[in-house]
Amino acid sequence: MASGARLLELFGLEGKTAVITGGTRGIGLSMARALLDAGASVVVASRGADACEAAEAELAPHGSATGIPADLSTRDGCVALAERVGAAHDGIDILINNAGTTWGAPFDEFPEIGWDKVVDLNLKAPFYATQQLAPLLRARGSAADPSRVINVGSIDALQVSGGVNYSYSATKAALHHLTRVLARELAPRHVVVNAIAPGPFPTKMLAPLLGEHGERIAGSSPLARLGTEDDIAGAVIYLSSRASAWVTGSVLTVDGGIATTLPIGWLPDE
Repeated sequence: MASGARLLELFGLEGKTAVITGGTRGIGLSMARALLDAGASVVVASRGADACEAAEAELAPHGSATGIPADLSTRDGCVALAERVGAAHDGIDILINNAGTTWGAPFDEFPEIGWDKVVDLNLKAPFYATQQLAPLLRARGSAADPSRVINVGSIDALQVSGGVNYSYSATKAALHHLTRVLARELAPRHVVVNAIAPGPFPTKMLAPLLGEHGERIAGSSPLARLGTEDDIAGAVIYLSSRASAWVTGSVLTVDGGIATTLPIGWLPDE
């Protein structure tokens, strides 16, 4: 087989269908573009109908993209999304649980809603979305080419960020472990489950911090920059394609080395 054909066999996504929650902006939108460019069709889900329509228009030059409004912070919302997807598709190949939120407040003032809102979207939603879409994933998976669940975690689950986002860090750490639990649960059903732990990307969620501390945040990476759309594209195509068919229960860190190489603060510089 020619080398180009072999690469397409390993990394191409022609004929695949992906569902991306929180896929109308930021990293989710970048992932949608990447999967479309690799040959997949994509369903992006977001709470706002306007956001879904805007994403459809933006993604149209890249391939077949459909937006579905869905409030995934409740189990009922996840059920409704699965019903909408199932009405249009007899199976799906890829589910990316990307929808998420954060809440920042000082320790002594951190409110209960700052836990409940973040837990509902960052932790409950990935579980129930996976639960409800599992039959559609099983319909497409095989031993040679299993279906994929990709949970979007964070490097804040791997290190203490120093911020006041207590519920965000905790839910992302829990999501990383839920990834391992679901990997064991779903492997016999020909579904593999992995996570991506992104570092700092220029997203709307991170915009306030980047506006004030952008240079310092970029400089915390030994590569001295923020993540780009190509960086997340490579990771999501790998975890969505046959190239990763024997990978499950893993967390792929995409952060320019921040979580693994940042010096311990109390050690003297050499």
